[in-house]
Amino acid sequence: MLKKKLVVGIGLLGLLVGAFVYFKAFASNTKFADKEKYVFVPTGATYEKVLEILSTEVEDIDNFKFIAEKRSYNENVFPGRFLLKKGMGSFQIVSALRHNMPLNLSFNNQEILEKLVSRVAGQIEADSVALMQSFNDATFLQKNGFTTDNVLGMFIPNTYEIKWNISADNFRDKMLDEYKKFWNEERMAKAKALQLTPQQVVALASIVHKESVKEDERPRVAGVYLNRMKQEMPLQADPTIIFAIKKNANDFDQVIKRVKGDMLFVNSPYNTYRTIGLPPGPIAMPDISAIDAVLNYEKHNYVYFCASVERRGYHDFAETYEEHQVNAKKYAEWVNKLGL
Repeated sequence: MLKKKLVVGIGLLGLLVGAFVYFKAFASNTKFADKEKYVFVPTGATYEKVLEILSTEVEDIDNFKFIAEKRSYNENVFPGRFLLKKGMGSFQIVSALRHNMPLNLSFNNQEILEKLVSRVAGQIEADSVALMQSFNDATFLQKNGFTTDNVLGMFIPNTYEIKWNISADNFRDKMLDEYKKFWNEERMAKAKALQLTPQQVVALASIVHKESVKEDERPRVAGVYLNRMKQEMPLQADPTIIFAIKKNANDFDQVIKRVKGDMLFVNSPYNTYRTIGLPPGPIAMPDISAIDAVLNYEKHNYVYFCASVERRGYHDFAETYEEHQVNAKKYAEWVNKLGL
């Protein structure tokens, strides 16, 4: 009888211990108010660093440590971006810390590489210094046919699924892969028909992008510039003047609303009033619509255009300089009346 009671007692003790462990493992152990919370574990972080990071998110850190060490998490810490949900127990938190959640990284319309780097660095672990060094690496540029002037064109504006802790070099290489996917056989064939490289298409597209905010007009604007190039005329694109002035001053935060006077004589390879052909690189990151506008340009005989007074945001186009002068005079009178 005594032996039977002892067995029952041991069984009950085992159940109590099991219940205790179960409670420690699965009882809610979060203290943040939101339904979800992302935590970021840096590359190279130690177990102690993770405990420090979790100290503001976990109710009972000793409870977490007990379960984490039972599951050997302390011996194998993962860097990355991890999703915790309100009410998770320590067992679930450990599981979550082993599942690196990707993020959707977006960028568009960046004017220079430095601004792109700043935007990307604000979304992933790699900092601006590491990203700039990677993007400007001479061996990488030479191997892939880029220069420091045109490497911005490698980055196709879009949203990408990225791991937060991706290294600068791996991010750069992923963007190169996306660039190669974008420049598929069809786009490459169209660029070749224009006798332009992809980098030259992007440079022209950046001008088209800056000239017109209207996607439906961009193929017509692209056609104007391509007509000028065929006739070996200077592109005479005002946005390139603005870019040249900003670049010479190393100040891309300044606002230039209108190009006039001595601005046209700025000494720069980006001044398309003084040089024939395309600038050495893009003057901004063009939208995909602007790139495709160049590749699918509208065939016409227009060589001139200026902003339209009647159709805000659009332009008036002309085949001859005389026709253009009529349009330009109308626009100048309107602008002067506004005091711009």
